[in-house]
Amino acid sequence: MAVRPFVPWPDKRLRTAAAPVGKITDEIRAIWDDMIDTMEAMPGVGLAAPQIGVMLRLAVVDCSPERGKAVRIADPEIIAAGPGTFDWEEGSPNLPGVSAKITRPSPVIVAFTDHHGFRVRQTFEDLWGTSVQHQIDHLAGRMYFDRLSKTKRDMLLRRARKHA
Repeated sequence: MAVRPFVPWPDKRLRTAAAPVGKITDEIRAIWDDMIDTMEAMPGVGLAAPQIGVMLRLAVVDCSPERGKAVRIADPEIIAAGPGTFDWEEGSPNLPGVSAKITRPSPVIVAFTDHHGFRVRQTFEDLWGTSVQHQIDHLAGRMYFDRLSKTKRDMLLRRARKHA
């Protein structure tokens, strides 16, 4: 397996919707393995394939304290959300040095294709739910800061340019 480099902001791939995966193959499983290695090297709690330049609807999430419990996700869709919310200081290795507190629904029920190729539904709560939603945003070509007001988003991007 390998740690892959991150696509730097403002690369257009970070603003492009990823293509559906469809069938789970050994090639897809190998991409997931690389994604897990890359996520662990950050270290982080989730990674979407477009973040490393792979334009497929693939993500991995591992918010477990002991690690090693990554959920491999293909072609996810949120089926239901809430009624509660969860706040987390979100960031991205694609735009290092800045972050913002984002409020997202919790729990979320997500339908996705798992590493066995089965379509499943799983409930994700709190940080797990936030990370899954963050990755789904990436798959749609959105960044976490798109959830901020225009003023806060502009301030964050100015700080990011100074940090670069």
